[in-house]
Amino acid sequence: MKFLFTVGGSQAAVFGVAPLAAAARNAGHEILVAADEPLMAAAASVGLPAVCITPERMRYGQESMTAAVRLDALLELTRVWSPDIVVGGLSHVPRVLAARLKVPYVRHIWHIAPMARRDRKAVEELRPELERLGVGELPEPDLFIDLCPPSLRPPGAPAARSMRWVPRVSQRRVEPWMYTRPEGRRRVLITAGTRNLMLDTAGSSLRTLVDELTGAGAEVLIAALPEAAERFGAELGDVRIGWIPLDVVAPTCDLAVHHGGATTAMTLVNSGVPQLIVPDNGYGKAVAEAVRDAGAALMVDKHRPRDGRSPDELITAGCREILSDPRYAERTRAIATETATLPTPAEVLRELEAVAAR
Repeated sequence: MKFLFTVGGSQAAVFGVAPLAAAARNAGHEILVAADEPLMAAAASVGLPAVCITPERMRYGQESMTAAVRLDALLELTRVWSPDIVVGGLSHVPRVLAARLKVPYVRHIWHIAPMARRDRKAVEELRPELERLGVGELPEPDLFIDLCPPSLRPPGAPAARSMRWVPRVSQRRVEPWMYTRPEGRRRVLITAGTRNLMLDTAGSSLRTLVDELTGAGAEVLIAALPEAAERFGAELGDVRIGWIPLDVVAPTCDLAVHHGGATTAMTLVNSGVPQLIVPDNGYGKAVAEAVRDAGAALMVDKHRPRDGRSPDELITAGCREILSDPRYAERTRAIATETATLPTPAEVLRELEAVAAR
């Protein structure tokens, strides 16, 4: 069979779909990943055969602005490589493509944030493209795969086939310190994902957090883009800063401070690591609230200081609380245990094969 996987937005979309795409390839199916140019390197880094369909990164919530270009590019691709099934994510453009091709459509996302309103708006904005292509009402997905553990799903989320989260990030040479816990010290990871220079705070504020953690005896790791490492590295003291493989390092950590990315949060949950989340947008806030409400994290909203304390003070206080209260780690490990019981990508693939064979 031929499986067409479509991704857009950030590298997180590539890493999220990679385990299922790899499972399909390992089972002997042909696969292609249709991606935006900024995501091509990420696809190559995890061994996925990817084809570029647009030069710029898709932004979820702005589908009407690029839908025609993306659809035409996908239709051109499928004229020479005809899929038996289309797998999409947050965007509904692949759903339109599947309806036009009259092949099954599978939606594959982590439903950790409420999306019903945004989905309705996106589908309505695609109506001109439906009319242009002669497609009537969009059918519902033939299968909805959710990477989010059931205990973290938002209220009212649609029924879905749960799938186990399998961490996947860009791969490079791994060093022993990455997979080894420091002896006699706790380890704290700080990251702002793959698109941000650093946590949305000035270098001096980051130094305050680092000083607080190292002063308490913790080892600090900062996963950062090269430009961030060059800019901040010299002033942050005794820390490791630069490329850090989250999938390898996470099991060695006692706490992570991050921006609220779903891939970051799920990889940490998967390893039983409690989190202090400083969301940098509305989606990150929804992720933070879900993990916080499950007892596995604290959230600091930098736009809403409380108790007369600054965001920096709240972040450092939150780190102290998580490291001193074992209940955060216990709750996170409970969710990790739940995640480990969910069907693997190889098991879920059998359902995709059945859908494609109808």
